[in-house]
Order: sequence, then C-alpha cells, then structure tokens
Amino acid sequence: MSLEFLWYIPNQFLPGHRGDDVTENHNSLETLTGHARALEKHGWGGALIGTGWGRPDTFTVATALAAQTTTFQPLIAVRPGYWRPANFASAAAALDDLTRGRVLINIVSGKDNLAAYGDSEGDQAHRYARTKEFIQIVRKLWTEENVTYHGEHFSVTDSTVVPRTVVRGERKHPRLYFGGASEAAAKVAATEADVQLFWGEPLDGVHERIERLRQLSEELGREHAPLEFGLRITTLIRDTTEQAWADAEAKVAEMAKGKGVISWDPNRRTAVGQRRLLDLAARGEVLDDNLYTAPGKFGGGGAGTTWLVGSAGDVAKSLRKYQSLGITHFVLSDTPYLPEIKRQGDQLLPLLRG
Repeated sequence: MSLEFLWYIPNQFLPGHRGDDVTENHNSLETLTGHARALEKHGWGGALIGTGWGRPDTFTVATALAAQTTTFQPLIAVRPGYWRPANFASAAAALDDLTRGRVLINIVSGKDNLAAYGDSEGDQAHRYARTKEFIQIVRKLWTEENVTYHGEHFSVTDSTVVPRTVVRGERKHPRLYFGGASEAAAKVAATEADVQLFWGEPLDGVHERIERLRQLSEELGREHAPLEFGLRITTLIRDTTEQAWADAEAKVAEMAKGKGVISWDPNRRTAVGQRRLLDLAARGEVLDDNLYTAPGKFGGGGAGTTWLVGSAGDVAKSLRKYQSLGITHFVLSDTPYLPEIKRQGDQLLPLLRG
C-alpha cells in the first residue's frame, strides 16, 4: 500500500495560527498559492484545509488553490449539516473532474457554531448517525446513477451527479478521510470511511485503536475496501536532536506566557479525541521516544497538542514505527508553515520514502 504525505494549509481569517508568522496578507490567494506550490516543489502530495464557522469557506479555498497548481491534492474538510449530501457530492465531483482526480475529502462531525449557519446541534449519537447517512449518500451518488435513498436525516430521489468523479485504477471516487475517537465515531469509520485519521497519540494507543477498528469492521460487516489509517501530528525537526528540543521547549515557554498563541475552538475540549490527548500529560512530558505532551498544557489543541521532536532522522524513525502499526497516510505540519514545508519536505520526506 502506497504512502501519502500531506501538509496543512491554515485558511484562517486571523493571522498567527499556532505561532505562524504574522503577515498582513497571510490569507491572500497569493500567499496560500505560494504554500500550495511549495508543497508541490518539495515533495508533498497535498494539504489538509481545515473547516469551521468563522474561517474562509474551505471548499472555495481548495478550489482556488487547485486552479493554481498541477499536482497539489486538497484534503477538503467538510461538515454534514453545513452541506447537504447531494449538493456536496455534485460540487466535489465537479472539482474532481476539473482537476483530473486530485480531490480528497475529510468528513468532520465535531461540534461547531451550527446555529450560525442554520443547523441544529443534536447530541453525539445524532451527529454520527447523520454523518453515516451523509457518507452513504455521497458514495452512492459518486458511484451509481438514479440514486434513491430515504434516511432519517437525508433523502434523495432519482438523483444522478454529473460530471462523474474520476475513476483511475482502484480509485472510484475521492478518498474519504474521517476522524473521531468516540464509540459512535468508531462505528462510522469502521463501516463507511476510507481512512481513519488519528491525532498524535503514543504508539500503544494508536495500536489499540487500529485493532478495535479492524474488529469493528468485521463485526459490523464492512462492505468497502479495508479501512486505511492516517496520523495528523505536529513534527518539529532541526539539524540536531539537541537543537530540536531546545527550540521545542522555547516554543512551549512562549505558549506558557500566552505569546503567539490564538485561542482555539473550545468545543474541542469536549471531544473524546481531544480529551485523550490532554490526558497524556499525566503519563509524562515525553512519551515513546520523542512525543512531547507539554504543548497541550498551554493551549495547544488538535494536531498541536502533542509534537514529535528531534532531528529528521529521529522523527522519521518515530513515524516509521507508526507505519509499522498500519499508518499509511501522514498529515504533518509545524510553524512557521511555509519555511517548514521546505525544511521537512527536503529533510524528512526523503527518509520516509527511502
């Protein structure tokens, strides 16, 4: 199974995301295109583009960047409820057709400011039941014609999406990435997703979750190709191990002072996956060989809660251990984003592909 190496593009209205350089035009088309083209030049397959109310619309940003590049694959984060399945399936199929099959999709079910765009909150069970229907309908619309589906949350009647998604070898449609650590999320991933993304947990935790998802896939009668697995994590690399740790500790010291850190979505603290990450600090400041948990104590959230720290060789060794567990998709990042695209593309990726 081939490996996928993606980065992260911070389509943020406010500058300085996770300590990124603060510039006047941080979110301009020129700046973001510069990131996407740097990713192409330095060996990356593409980048995750995050979603959430209060950010620039993710699909619009992805479309603009795809139009400015030739191989860049946007991993477009979308939310059921913000999108209805038929509208989304049509938009994604059109972009996939225009880009000759470069679209990747990340389905997000976590909490958001749903009322702001006319959605209803619902409890966890409701959100994931709705997500399951969303994925089922979208997949059918991408692979079948004259689709009729009447569910509890969504319905379509005699629906055909044109143009069709690009079919190439085993690729029948854009790959569907998915995240979530709750039992409700696990059941959706096990039966409906193509790739389950994990945050930066220690190896034992990732191993446990992979085995659980494989077991669930069998128990629940998965009908698709076997579920694949990915890791979304911050990777801080420097020329030497000592310099990497000195810089990591200095960054955390600045975070502790509240400098250069923009507050992140408070909804994440209620998410099962985020709580798992925050709880890691109780096990130690450094887990496995070089998984740094201290950032989570001082505002680091999501992929910024834990960091893999070290030389390119150190971090490559750690990532290969995740690969040995079954991880084949890697979504990495560090700030400042643009210089790190170049550094990690030139120093880290060759070691991972070697």
